[in-house]
Amino acid sequence: MKGFFKWQGWVISLLVLVLLAGGCTPPPPDAGSSGKQKLVYASTADVVGLSPIKTNDRASARALDQIYETLFTRDPKTMEIQPLLAESYEQKDPNTLEITLKKGIKFHDGTPFNAEAVKYTFDKFRDPKTAAPRASLLEPIDEVIVKDEFTVVLKTKKPYGPLLAALAHSNASIVSPTADKKGNLMKKPVGTGPFKFKKWVPGDKLILEANEDYREGAPKLKEVEFRVVPEVSTAISLLETGEVDLVDSLQPEHLDRLKNNQKVNVKTNDGTPVTYLGFNMKKGPGKDKTFRQAVAHSINQEEVVDALKGVAHSSKGIIGPKVFGYNKEIEKEGYDYDVKKAQKLLKEAGMDDKTMTITTANTGNYPTLAELVQGQLSKAGLKTKIQTLEFGAYLDRLRKGDFEMVIGGWTNSTGDGSELLYPQLHSDNIGASNGTQTSIPKADELIDQTRTTTDKEKRLKVLHEANQLLVKEAPWVPLHHGVIVIATSKNVQGLEVDPTGEWHLQNVSLK
Repeated sequence: MKGFFKWQGWVISLLVLVLLAGGCTPPPPDAGSSGKQKLVYASTADVVGLSPIKTNDRASARALDQIYETLFTRDPKTMEIQPLLAESYEQKDPNTLEITLKKGIKFHDGTPFNAEAVKYTFDKFRDPKTAAPRASLLEPIDEVIVKDEFTVVLKTKKPYGPLLAALAHSNASIVSPTADKKGNLMKKPVGTGPFKFKKWVPGDKLILEANEDYREGAPKLKEVEFRVVPEVSTAISLLETGEVDLVDSLQPEHLDRLKNNQKVNVKTNDGTPVTYLGFNMKKGPGKDKTFRQAVAHSINQEEVVDALKGVAHSSKGIIGPKVFGYNKEIEKEGYDYDVKKAQKLLKEAGMDDKTMTITTANTGNYPTLAELVQGQLSKAGLKTKIQTLEFGAYLDRLRKGDFEMVIGGWTNSTGDGSELLYPQLHSDNIGASNGTQTSIPKADELIDQTRTTTDKEKRLKVLHEANQLLVKEAPWVPLHHGVIVIATSKNVQGLEVDPTGEWHLQNVSLK
């Protein structure tokens, strides 16, 4: 027996030495369960699909931004447009943009990225049979021509100023023609980006893995999990316990809790979204400019910003500071908070003893904003009721123009003022995205100029003129401009978020 115990002890000792020598200690929590660099993002919604052509939701876009790439991108700090898959470009004439593509790039399936891939993607995107949700992005393109293997020419129906901004939008990402023809990109995506598709369990998680052949070097993260966590409060708890590494779309009530947590980093960045109080410009009191001016003077924007505790910044412009087309002179021209002037104008409009309804959606900060606005209007003598609707019913009301005043918003995902003013405030889009039913001929004329002028300086000038006119006409009263807020675990390094809320994981690592 003594010999047996000696032999057993010798074996155990040897095993311990082998384990220690091999470094087989448990991996630190930050490195993921497999010991790899794995980041977990808590998404409040599952992806709808994985094709940039056929999706238009935020959850899908977060994943697509890692898998696919666009011809152009925005610098997250300056918001200047830069080539990405493109090498260079030249505006040959007002209707012709020639793009030289980078060479030596391959899709995840090993097929080459070239001009034919660009043509295939854009032609499918624009084909009415595809029914792409964001087809309007490339609607101005009349023809896509392959000049040679690495040169593509875009012919527009007429000069189109925001074309580069449209080409930088994630929905304009280039797909593998071979993969699209063979399979279903909605379920098995194939792009050129730093991460490749690995696995998708609908309603649970999407897993991406590093593209080891990425042209700028393999990402430091080896795996990314998009975990579906429907409740933000649950996602925050998981972040605090170290089970997830990244949470976004945070609300004011979450910030104090997270800022006091030593294990969490909170990043904020003034953003492109704008939130407003809008009027029905087609019927009712909203048609009266005097009434709209009275309401504009009733709104205390600074009080709104303070109430949102770090997720809002102020500007009197409809085009805000982080959107192309902004000019700081607009801050001198908006309506000042002036209760006495508001009271006087309400009397002139015959609205000092009337009651109006504010329609809002039951999402995000909208209900809070409706209550704030209600309180501010009451000080000026305007009584209001709040009508809170489920989001789908709310959108339906906007499309039909079935409201008096409304809390609304626009994310400005292209970062270009034309792509704010045209869909939201041009008469072409009444009954669609122009919820306030705004039809101002001079504004339409200026907005058209911002789209048909390709000269950058001229576009800036005309966008400012349009911003000035719309602020004075007041179909919207800006309540605040958004602040992008995300929270990460302390070990997340190298994450940058641009003012549209877009983020990329190519240069991210876990410490």
